[in-house]
Amino acid sequence: MSTTNKTENVMTDEASDSDRVIIFDTTLRDGEQSPGASMNLEEKLQIAEVLEGMGVDVIEAGFPIASAGDFECVHQIAQVVKDSTVCGLARATKPDIERCAEAIKPANSGRIHTFIATSPLHMEFKLQMEPDDVYQAIIDSVSYARSFTDNVEWSCEDGSRTEHDFLCRCVEAAIDAGAGTINIPDTVGYALPNEFAELITMLKNRVPNIDKAIISVHCHNDLGLGVANSLAAVAAGARQIECTINGLGERAGNAAMEEIVMALKTRSDLMPYASGVETEEIMRASRLVSTVTGFNVQPNKAIVGANAFAHEAGIHQDGMLKHSGTYEIMTPESVGLNESSLVLGKHSGRHAFQEKLKELGFNLGDNALQDAFKRFKDLADIKKDVFDEDLVALVNDEAVRANDRIKLGSLEIICGNVHAEPKATLELIVDGKAATCTATGDGPVDAAFNAIKQLFQHSARLKLYQVHAVTGGTDAQAVVTVRLEEDGRSVNGQGADTDTMVASVWAYVNALNKLLVKREKKAPDAITA
Repeated sequence: MSTTNKTENVMTDEASDSDRVIIFDTTLRDGEQSPGASMNLEEKLQIAEVLEGMGVDVIEAGFPIASAGDFECVHQIAQVVKDSTVCGLARATKPDIERCAEAIKPANSGRIHTFIATSPLHMEFKLQMEPDDVYQAIIDSVSYARSFTDNVEWSCEDGSRTEHDFLCRCVEAAIDAGAGTINIPDTVGYALPNEFAELITMLKNRVPNIDKAIISVHCHNDLGLGVANSLAAVAAGARQIECTINGLGERAGNAAMEEIVMALKTRSDLMPYASGVETEEIMRASRLVSTVTGFNVQPNKAIVGANAFAHEAGIHQDGMLKHSGTYEIMTPESVGLNESSLVLGKHSGRHAFQEKLKELGFNLGDNALQDAFKRFKDLADIKKDVFDEDLVALVNDEAVRANDRIKLGSLEIICGNVHAEPKATLELIVDGKAATCTATGDGPVDAAFNAIKQLFQHSARLKLYQVHAVTGGTDAQAVVTVRLEEDGRSVNGQGADTDTMVASVWAYVNALNKLLVKREKKAPDAITA
């Protein structure tokens, strides 16, 4: 199998281009490892399409050995994506590498990303291997990966806590064995920016063949320094950054791609490096990942938070009215927040609706457009004004439900202070078969969720129930997030509707559907790079 073509050739050119930073997005792999962030095949394909469209260089699509579902996701993405390199993760074992090679085989440009831990702590307690054995495993795994593709990346897990002499020895061996990209992860978010930059400088100075590989970094955000460490590494000579949309990832998450890309674009005076990312697509990607995973973006999140371009203080508003540059270092339009010239309502037609969706970054097929238009008309009958945020919630909610095995048929709630006990009558459609029941509870939400349990029995526990309004006003759509946990597996579900109870049931049902997918996955040990 050969996967050496367009993207790898670009990478070869970029190795000598000191101004180009390769963006390696691992939302579909490391991001999905965040508790509750499980995604199904269709959702991963949607996100991969958006990532490719925004110009991401490398898409790490998953960990093929993890499960049949993970393999299929990587395999399908490898068939669909044409312009980005499709990457799969593999531990330093032959079965992992073989499975990864098979998964990326259809790709125009495919990469095997193999890794092993190199810090004293990880080698002794996790791997229970001697340093010499780890060193040999690096040579064997990279060499074996090269037998399938010329595009091989090697990572030293917990690199920031690895002894420098051993790290230099391992990096040199990996390059000699055929790794074209050397990734240095700050796996537990331990490093400080100056310390991490010095680590990259040390490798450039001490590893004799380092010029034959691109240095990559993968920084976690445990101390809130993932982006800062990544940028410091670039200033020291790294030319690939591994990151995720919205900073999604294990524990406190990964370096946020939108922050990295906009930092490079905004501060080119001090960091004269560029990425190939179309920044105007950032909001679309952020919204999709948030909807699919059920992880809401905090309002004060840099770049993509609801308040990122909001100004309330009087002195700020006065400055903005005089010159936007007084309090904005970038424009909303530069990240895809465009002021609309189209206002939609119940009299708006299909063409205007379609143009509005295009303006918001959505290009739907005929069937999906028809379904979304019907829901828009239903929403417009309820709400006087339909805002952009409403349409984003509507379209994303429709996409989330598209392949659910369990669906809401109908819901009727009786509650209030004149009734002895809240009651919910619910119809669920499971694999095409409808069933109805009535249940009671401490409140309307509890009654509805008890009805779901009667119709689809499960042992999952409710860990989170959260509601927020998409816009202002009493007719605002509610977006509900539900987190379920079963046997150590955690999933998030989301639902949106002007009726909070309907949104709640949709969210719970969405979480159950994700749980069904997650039941099929068996995550191997040690999959953090």
